[in-house]
Amino acid sequence: MSEVLTKDKKRSLPKGWRWAKLGEICDVIGGSTPKTANPDFWNGDIVWVTPTDLGKLSNGVINYSDRQITSVGLHGCGTELVPVGSVIMSSRAPIGHLAIAGVSLCTNQGCKSFVPKIGIDSVFLYWALKQSVSNIQALGSGATFTEVSKSSLQHFKIAVPSLLEQQRIAGILKEQMAAIDKARAATQARLETVKALPASFLRQVFPKQGQPLPTGWRWVKLREACYQDRNIVEPNSADSEALTYYSLEHIESGTGEILKEYSEQIENTGKSTTFRFDVHHVLYGKLRPYLNKVALPNNPGRCTTEMIPLMPHNIIDRVYLAWILRRQETVEFAMRDKTGSRMPRADMESLLTLEIPLPKISKQYEIIESLNNRILAVKKATEKIEAEVETINALPAALLRRAFNGEI
Repeated sequence: MSEVLTKDKKRSLPKGWRWAKLGEICDVIGGSTPKTANPDFWNGDIVWVTPTDLGKLSNGVINYSDRQITSVGLHGCGTELVPVGSVIMSSRAPIGHLAIAGVSLCTNQGCKSFVPKIGIDSVFLYWALKQSVSNIQALGSGATFTEVSKSSLQHFKIAVPSLLEQQRIAGILKEQMAAIDKARAATQARLETVKALPASFLRQVFPKQGQPLPTGWRWVKLREACYQDRNIVEPNSADSEALTYYSLEHIESGTGEILKEYSEQIENTGKSTTFRFDVHHVLYGKLRPYLNKVALPNNPGRCTTEMIPLMPHNIIDRVYLAWILRRQETVEFAMRDKTGSRMPRADMESLLTLEIPLPKISKQYEIIESLNNRILAVKKATEKIEAEVETINALPAALLRRAFNGEI
């Protein structure tokens, strides 16, 4: 179909379609909030929808809300019930969350309801608005937050075919969107399975406490394999200016990049004490959210004191040490004697008493090579599946474009 660029950039329509203002084909209804201080208005059985409720939906139908109001609250605040089949849209914070009412409900002032008139199919209207979200968002205005007004929505135009054609298109969209959702769920499940592989690899490679060790292995305490190298760099010192600074957020752990080599440089805007490290250290994040984050620096630098530079002794390779620290067993042990309540952190003196399985250096090299190869394979698989997810996520928008160009 050829595109016709008019002054307002409207496209040409398929035969039998027309441009219609929302105010002509729907009743556009705003919402309101009962006074929160009046207990008679709240905890009733009337669904009262907010943008937050719409944002939590996993499908396109809304049947419930986090808070409900009473009939007294309904009549006391000026909002009104809209019937089943109405299309609900958040008109601020943010603009564009959409759902079809599965029950009779009302909304707060952050939503607008579209009650279809005769000749308009609810599901078709839902998808028409979904396809137009970016254009509707462009109508928003406001200093505190962007909001699209009732008047703007009433004058907003969508392309509308006959009722039979609406129903046909709505049926196709429902079927194909369900297929897309199914494909997305299956692909996401594959992605989660692949992302779980590194932890599985570590469980396979490293014996747990109480398990017999292979020939040539022995149990040693972590402090026999490494020590905390607390080489302090004072604020505003020459080293403070010369050495690149790294924080916990700059350690990446996860599929493929479990052992992160630093390459970027960032600025330390604070004036706090830091620790010096070099290319012989293993950096360990001792703060609760970062306990399984380990980094192998490839250049000297300094780091926040929530990262501990560990210096390996000559009985252990630093990459082997890094993998040991990444184990779930190490994380659990680190939290056994944690300190702090608001943001728990590992007690490093306690952690250094952890017994770890240690083979000879030659065997460590074999394990490192095996793990590196496995993780590389996981990384490639993850990237491939993530590309599939990205492709699937682009399908709904492409399908809607085809639907409203009359191509399905």
